[in-house]
Amino acid sequence: MPVNVSVIHILARVAAVMVLSAACPAMAETIEVKDAWIRGMVDGQSATGAFMEITSKVSMRLVSVSSPSIKVTQIHNMTMDGGVMKMFQVDGIDLPAGAPVKLAPGGYHVMLMNLPKPLIQGQHIPMRLTFELPNKQRRTLDIRVEVRDITGEPKKHKMH
Repeated sequence: MPVNVSVIHILARVAAVMVLSAACPAMAETIEVKDAWIRGMVDGQSATGAFMEITSKVSMRLVSVSSPSIKVTQIHNMTMDGGVMKMFQVDGIDLPAGAPVKLAPGGYHVMLMNLPKPLIQGQHIPMRLTFELPNKQRRTLDIRVEVRDITGEPKKHKMH
């Protein structure tokens, strides 16, 4: 019985998609982002930081963060060198499977730069996190991040 070659190609593609789907479930099921926030700003300030805790069920790497509301976003780290705090851009952050990784003041964080005006406490800024799997495939996760006051405290809601 002759076999139709196009049917074989279709079945092979379906099988490949099923294997890929099983190997990498939807990012929302694979990645948990907790306590995401942006540090509030004062007049004249054109940059601030975003912070969060990321836990991945599988080993991967956070390789970029972007936002339609922010012109320049970069992943940074901060270290102490001879008593001087130094901040520098990094090309990503490793996320070991099952281990929470904190992006926090004084360490890894996301820099939001070239802001035309300060972000306002209580605003929610959309961000897209891009992750790279060990096989170099990339996946994204969209989140909304609250702008807090300059100390990191959430906005207090008034009781009626």
